[in-house]
Amino acid sequence: MTHDGPVDHLEQNRRFWDDEAAAWHGPLARDHWARTEPSWGLWATPESQASVLPDGIDGMRAIELGCGTAYVSAWLARAGAHPVGIDVSEKQLATAQAMQAEFGIDFPLVLGNAEKVPYEDDTFDLAISEYGASLWCDPYQWIPEAARLLVPGGRLVFMRYSPLFALCVPPEGPPSTTLTRGQFGLTRLHRGSHVEFVLPHGEMIRLLRSCGFVVEDLMEIQAPRSAHRDYEDVPADWARQWPSEEIWKARLAG
Repeated sequence: MTHDGPVDHLEQNRRFWDDEAAAWHGPLARDHWARTEPSWGLWATPESQASVLPDGIDGMRAIELGCGTAYVSAWLARAGAHPVGIDVSEKQLATAQAMQAEFGIDFPLVLGNAEKVPYEDDTFDLAISEYGASLWCDPYQWIPEAARLLVPGGRLVFMRYSPLFALCVPPEGPPSTTLTRGQFGLTRLHRGSHVEFVLPHGEMIRLLRSCGFVVEDLMEIQAPRSAHRDYEDVPADWARQWPSEEIWKARLAG
């Protein structure tokens, strides 16, 4: 398949996060920043269960690709890493700066595009994205960029919607219990005023390998019985039966 389609997703998604999402996502930032243990994704999967962060994180140079309000970077900083957060949304970064001042945690925040990061090659030991670049950027752009930024042996960890969710979800509303689109050609999802990206597993593995990554784990997340909430787009009952989200862990060979 080809990957030279429209490039307007960056501007569409910037407008979405600046004009719409910041209004409802900002108030959640304080709760995420205040957590003493990281918990990941829609269903708050605890770090003790998911083991998202690599061993030896203390002292690691890390970059959060599509950091939003940068709570993941705050968790990294508390664990002893030296994070940088980059995001295309000025309003999201303004919330991140307010949280830095409130919680007394400081690290660089960069207004920019995770598909073209203004840092040199071999700068970071860890690249991470929780529903940031991993969902909102073109994987054929941001994953090679992550590989460029990482040192040999560096780690890439990202969380996104699962391909099964993408195959079942309509342009608006919650996922169906039947397939609503074909898998072949699955890449871009036009969801309201924004664009999301989800590659099927085989294509994602081939892309990671072509960029020099060794896939070490793929964790498909099940919503717990005690799920803390439903989402308009992802009901907990659906996500108890099928994975709505997944965590990838990879290492750059070398």
